[in-house]
This record gives sequence, structure tokens and C-alpha cells, in this order.
Amino acid sequence: MIRTTEQDSLYNNIDQMSFREILTGINQEDQTVPHAVAKCIPQIENLAVAVTERMKEGGRLFYIGAGTSGRLGVVDASECPPTFGVAFDEVVGIIAGGDTAIRRAVENAEDDTEQAWNDLLYYQIGPKDSVIGLAASGTTPYVIGGLKKAAENQILTGCIVCNSGSPVAAEAQYPVEVVVGPEFLTGSTRMKSGTAQKLVLNMLSTTVMIKLGKVKGNKMVDMQLTNSKLVDRGTQMVMAELQIPYEQAEALLIEHGSVRKAVEAGQI
Repeated sequence: MIRTTEQDSLYNNIDQMSFREILTGINQEDQTVPHAVAKCIPQIENLAVAVTERMKEGGRLFYIGAGTSGRLGVVDASECPPTFGVAFDEVVGIIAGGDTAIRRAVENAEDDTEQAWNDLLYYQIGPKDSVIGLAASGTTPYVIGGLKKAAENQILTGCIVCNSGSPVAAEAQYPVEVVVGPEFLTGSTRMKSGTAQKLVLNMLSTTVMIKLGKVKGNKMVDMQLTNSKLVDRGTQMVMAELQIPYEQAEALLIEHGSVRKAVEAGQI
């Protein structure tokens, strides 16, 4: 049986289409992705609850994947520190082939069943941690091997895949299976499958961070102030919370380094 992600595109002769026809076709397919993700909310919830419980005990979150899936994990992990103020080793994205593979494919890296566990051991991974395998196909040996070893070592495991009944899902305690159907360009899982994985990662990490107390109301009160735009955003938050002028709010923010600390100082 051909995996859903490998099934033939529903669109024929796309090389003969006009620019508008190609773009319209891609867009029509993309519109199906959020509906597929919505069906998986119970699975995503189960994974988010489990990861949050571990992280409240001091655990970390690891993503492992190859190719597009691995890159998406690296992106999500790298955005957590500036967005939520967590340490850079609290959410970690690992891609088969190492950081070189973020920009350039590393031959056969995803076929090594032992390397993911070796990569995880570099971080001294332990029972409080969680590992989520990212693999659109659900068959990536690198991810399968990593999840299997993690489970053997009492580490929580989850996955985000785009085929049902996959080997990766079989190794995960908390599988998320977002079946988005054939790609517009046959087998190009950087498209709908990648979009689905990105949406789920956004949902997962944001929900976990909210439940870890990194958000107040609807504001990123622990975000890092790495540029003038974010300093201005933080100043506006402090102004609104303390009902003080812009200049005073900005001074508090710069002195204390975060919206949360600035507000706490202003309430004293």
C-alpha cells in the first residue's frame, strides 16, 4: 500500500499549467491542512499535557527529525527562548546530519537508526525529558531509532507524522497523526505535510509555554528584548499594566530586563 504522503497528486500535467493555475492549485490544497490538524486536537492535547507535566518537574523538550521535519523542529525550538524567555537548552531541536543539514542535505543521515540517540546523549537526556519525533512519512529510521531508545530509558515520547499507522507512531506514547492527503507536487512533503507539522508545533509549544506560566493574559511577558520593536512592545505592555507614561514604562523595562519583572517592580 502506498503511503498517503507518496500518493499521486490529484492534479495532472502541472508542468503545463499557467502561473495562476499552479498557484490556485497549491492554495486549494493548503486550505485543507487546518481541517486535518483540527481533527488531531485531542492527540495534540494529550501530548501537550504530558510534556507540560514533565517540564514542570524540570524536564526539557527535544525534537528529532530529518530534512524538512528536522528543520521545522529546529525553528520551533530556536523561537522559544526569545518568545518565552526560556533557557536555550530547555527546548532543543536536533536534525539528522547536524546543523549542516539545516541548510544542505546530508547524504544518508536519516537512515542511521543509532545516531538520534547518540545526539540526545550529548545533552545528557534523562527520565524527566520528552522527545518528539518529527517525520512526515512516519518511516524515518533516524526518528524510529531515537524514539525506541528514549522509551527504553523511561523518557516520554511523542511524534508528529502525516501518515496513519506508521512505524514512527508505533514507537511513540503520544502520536499525533495529521493525514493531509497527497501533495500538489507528488511526494513533496515540504508542502502540505510541512505546513501541518509547523501548525502542530506552533500549537504544542505555545500551549505548553502558556501552561508553564510564560504568558500573562495574552501577553508574552517573558520575551527577550532583542531589538527596538520588542522593547517598544514590552514598553506598551508595562504602560497598560501599570497605567504609567511611556517614558517611565520604558525606563522600568530596561532596568529590569523583562515585562514581568518591570511590572512587579512597578507594583511595589
